[in-house]
Amino acid sequence: MSYDVIVIGSGPGGYPAAIRASQLGFKVAVIEKESLGGICLNWGCIPTKALLKSAQVYEYLKHAADYGITASGSADFGAVIKRSRGVADKMSKGVQFLMKKNKIDVIMGYGKVASKGKVEVTAADGSKKIVDAKYIVIATGGRSRELPNLKQDGKKVIGYREAMVLPVQPKSMIIVGSGAIGVEFAYVYNSMGTKVTIVEFMPRIVPVEDEDISKELEKQYKKQGIDIMTNASVESVDTSGAGVKALVKKQDGSTIVLEADIVLSAVGVVSNIENIGLEENGIKTEKGKIIVDKYQQTNVPGIYAIGDCSPGQALAHVAAKEGINAAEHMAYMEKKHHHLPDTIDYNNVPGCTYCTPEIASVGYTEKAAKEAGYEVKVGKFPFMASGKASAAGATEGFVKVIYDAKYGEFLGCHMIGANVTEMIAEVSVARKLETTAHEILNAIHPHPTMSEAVKEATAAAYGEAIDI
Repeated sequence: MSYDVIVIGSGPGGYPAAIRASQLGFKVAVIEKESLGGICLNWGCIPTKALLKSAQVYEYLKHAADYGITASGSADFGAVIKRSRGVADKMSKGVQFLMKKNKIDVIMGYGKVASKGKVEVTAADGSKKIVDAKYIVIATGGRSRELPNLKQDGKKVIGYREAMVLPVQPKSMIIVGSGAIGVEFAYVYNSMGTKVTIVEFMPRIVPVEDEDISKELEKQYKKQGIDIMTNASVESVDTSGAGVKALVKKQDGSTIVLEADIVLSAVGVVSNIENIGLEENGIKTEKGKIIVDKYQQTNVPGIYAIGDCSPGQALAHVAAKEGINAAEHMAYMEKKHHHLPDTIDYNNVPGCTYCTPEIASVGYTEKAAKEAGYEVKVGKFPFMASGKASAAGATEGFVKVIYDAKYGEFLGCHMIGANVTEMIAEVSVARKLETTAHEILNAIHPHPTMSEAVKEATAAAYGEAIDI
């Protein structure tokens, strides 16, 4: 079996790489060991959003009276899980359709780089075959990180996959880690009635976000009834009894035992780079990632790496762009494409967390901007002052903008509130176009909308605020 391009993995990086390569005239195959669409479609981004929507609908029901509506209802945990799986299955079938539409062969099995231009595929029955290609794209993704003192047994100490398909809703849950995965599951389970405690090693929750965002989410989560322990670590877990006992060490060195039905370990992801032929073929890695150049090329010509197994942010939209860039670079090398791809500015990648209230951010935090030597102008617009937010009954949160005081460069934007994940793209495009505060202020934003908060926050930064 011979191809121009073989992609190992069909996640949000792998399948766009395959499609773009096919569009550019390459004969392409994708190797997938489990389900088309990878973790994102089957066990990550998509099914978690379905769970979050169910939780949100349930919250609406509980607060229907606030909107002048009389309604009642209960959460059917099994039905919520079933709907989430249905959404995931539909999306995976969508990728199957795209593979056929773009004439891409799908080879089911475990892919491993055998040598330059050759990939070994091990099928489910253990049989092996070699597939040839001039170009290979490694898109093997990542998995739930396991801490040595927090071994996952899949029953009482679980990762994100098990958290999506629990047979029974737990009465109580300890979530270790407060990144996107941790805080999203905290919202889902808490809203449906599970008693949730978040344990975070760092001084604040969602630690990669701007400090003001962390403070606001902590305030909102405590209001929702979620317990939060920061500067704390789970030292050990005892699963011998009916539930789990977690020994938690606090900043001052003292310890406390927390009891719950289940512990969810949400301490990040680790790349799938073992047993895929890296060492045998001299493909260089560093800190658990495959080293690549700006066009996603590894140190071995003809072999590329994209997504969570390479150094960029572990985000689906980053993987997709990296995959497309890899395909376009191959096409340029083969003279099928007339220009090199536009490389990624990793400081202009939006990050979204779909808890309630949502979080969305791009660019510098205020602290990082100052550390980079900028003199900054900072503006904030609270949704409490937004007519649309008031009408929607969603006045929590704010938009915070950061500009360079000297030239008005748009350095960063940080949002927390309802639907802010749908608003952040404006800032990504604005920053890509090297827009300044002047343009944002003078581009008319529609009223009443949540999105006009970007303009209002900019006005606040320059002492021109009208509504606050």
